[in-house]
Amino acid sequence: MSQSPLLVHPSAPDRDGRIHAVTPKSAGWTYVGFEVYDLAAGSALRRETGSTEVCLVILSGRATITAGDKDIGTIGERHSVFEGLPWSVYVPAGSQWQVVAEGPCELAVCAAPSSGGRPPVLIGPDKVGQETRGKGSNTRHVRNILPDSSPIAESLLVVEVMTPSGNWSSYPPHKHDRDALPAESLLEETYYHRLNPKQGYGVQRVYTDDRSLDETMAFGDRDVVLVPRGYHPVGAAHGYDLFYLNVMAGPQRIWRFYNDPDHEWMVG
Repeated sequence: MSQSPLLVHPSAPDRDGRIHAVTPKSAGWTYVGFEVYDLAAGSALRRETGSTEVCLVILSGRATITAGDKDIGTIGERHSVFEGLPWSVYVPAGSQWQVVAEGPCELAVCAAPSSGGRPPVLIGPDKVGQETRGKGSNTRHVRNILPDSSPIAESLLVVEVMTPSGNWSSYPPHKHDRDALPAESLLEETYYHRLNPKQGYGVQRVYTDDRSLDETMAFGDRDVVLVPRGYHPVGAAHGYDLFYLNVMAGPQRIWRFYNDPDHEWMVG
């Protein structure tokens, strides 16, 4: 049985430590880019943003960061995505950034089109909004790095979600694939999954109303799932806590979702 084109496994690190490289071209869409790097102590990574804005998320470890002409300093404090809150840096289009790892460092690079003209911004843990959604086995904990209420970014939406063992998330199934505001916004989305313990797995389904797209994927630690359109619920297997980092972008920076009518009854 062939693998779903929406499920992307990590590769062996390239010479820069990159294990994921999702581009609009590779994903077959328009807006979202996403990379993950495993940086060794002392290694340096330098990039130009070009026509995209970027959010650098220190998933684990510590690094010294420069964004444009701004010396951000050394940031990061958690050893794992399963402890504490993230440190992130917004870097505008038409600029450049540098990351120097102070020790082993896992770095996510989230990107979307932008016209530029904004300043670099440090997004420390004190700027990360927290909320709990759902109840019972649908409970999950959200960390908003760049929500649509934030004025920092032009296109990017970035959020972390912690889903306890055995729970469902992005549930009941919802979608955001129509540019039909105020009812629904069009947003492409990536999910970067981490599991604790790491030998675990979870399940994600991506499907449309007419089932022209209907993919159910068992993902492992460090896999990426692409959501070009459709509903996209996630389940964490019993015994394994699930973390995922979401990146979204579309023609307008607004998150408005539409629940699957078959399952909306459970939200009352």
